[in-house]
Amino acid sequence: MSVTQTLLAPMLASGASRPLITHYDEAAGGRVELSRATLGNWAAKTANWLTEELDAEPGTPVAVRLPAHWQTAGILLGAWWCGARVVDSASGAEAAFVPGDRLSEAEGADTAVAVGLDALGGSVPGLEDGVLDFASEVRIRGDEFSPVVPVPGDAPALLDRTVDELVSSARNRAESLGIGKNDRVLSTLDWTLPDGVLDGLLAALAAQASLVQLTGLPADTSQLLDKRRGDERATVELGTR
Repeated sequence: MSVTQTLLAPMLASGASRPLITHYDEAAGGRVELSRATLGNWAAKTANWLTEELDAEPGTPVAVRLPAHWQTAGILLGAWWCGARVVDSASGAEAAFVPGDRLSEAEGADTAVAVGLDALGGSVPGLEDGVLDFASEVRIRGDEFSPVVPVPGDAPALLDRTVDELVSSARNRAESLGIGKNDRVLSTLDWTLPDGVLDGLLAALAAQASLVQLTGLPADTSQLLDKRRGDERATVELGTR
């Protein structure tokens, strides 16, 4: 069973409407909150696009070169849902998901996919020929996904880690970081591969916690962090000290 099915299915079953990711873009002044069901829908749309348009299957390399953002979470979970192997280099990848202002990072991939990374998940305007817009591509896809090919536990999932290894690592990191069920995790961690994604995203999912992700922070964060931890009733903090 895929990473996404293993980690997300229990959360959907125990409370699909509960918040899963709250993302603050402090530089732009935006806040958006996605429920477990809504993030699951974005993941399903991404998985459907990968399989329908790129024939992705277990082991297909997909580069994700994106910052911590709710859209990144949907892309990662969608890639894992259909069994794709998430890598950090576009070279040789079937698709490379990159920010709309950093298209050169998709060079070497068969398909370049620009991601807007705004609060509402809007499109990237004025793209050159041959570059696909993530929002436009996935918005019309189905909100549910059923893998065409079962994803085995020994399939590569993140760089050199298999599905089973990644799930086990996520659960171990949740325990090590003190993240428990129903915790509210306030995080400023970057989602670097593999450790940033493991601690900053997957550990929270493995614990069935919710995540408050802060990006675009100013140089002096002390007052802002005090406000966010109070407003969001954070119970665990990552990368904030």
